[in-house]
Amino acid sequence: MADFFFGSPFRRLLHARPLTAEWPSSAAAAMDWVETPTSHVLRINAPGLGKDDVKVQVEEGNVLTIRGAKEKEKEKKEDDEKEGVVWHVAERGKPEFARAVALPENVRVEGIRAGMENGVLTVVVPKEPAPARSRPRPIAVSSKL
Repeated sequence: MADFFFGSPFRRLLHARPLTAEWPSSAAAAMDWVETPTSHVLRINAPGLGKDDVKVQVEEGNVLTIRGAKEKEKEKKEDDEKEGVVWHVAERGKPEFARAVALPENVRVEGIRAGMENGVLTVVVPKEPAPARSRPRPIAVSSKL
């Protein structure tokens, strides 16, 4: 049973790396991971963030790290303080997340693409093409080599 659990693809999600000291209070964003015949497609919820607020990179060979934070909110609050604006309630917080996922071995890291649309970050990780299998062919057996 342990081999089944630790050998499964869910192992990559359960044993994700902890967040770094740079992003200690970040939450894990909701993510869907779909595998197609040609690629792995990850969709991460990132409401309120734009393409410039998200950082996608591959670390340590096969760990896909995705971070998102709205830097402009901090600047806006500082500007409001200068102009005499008083905040009474700030419940929405600032959108911030971090996620690290170990990718399978059969992917092309150099071909990873990412795009942001309507608050959803889509990361496409192409797979390596499967090696072409040759058709079985009969080999004649002789009495001497």
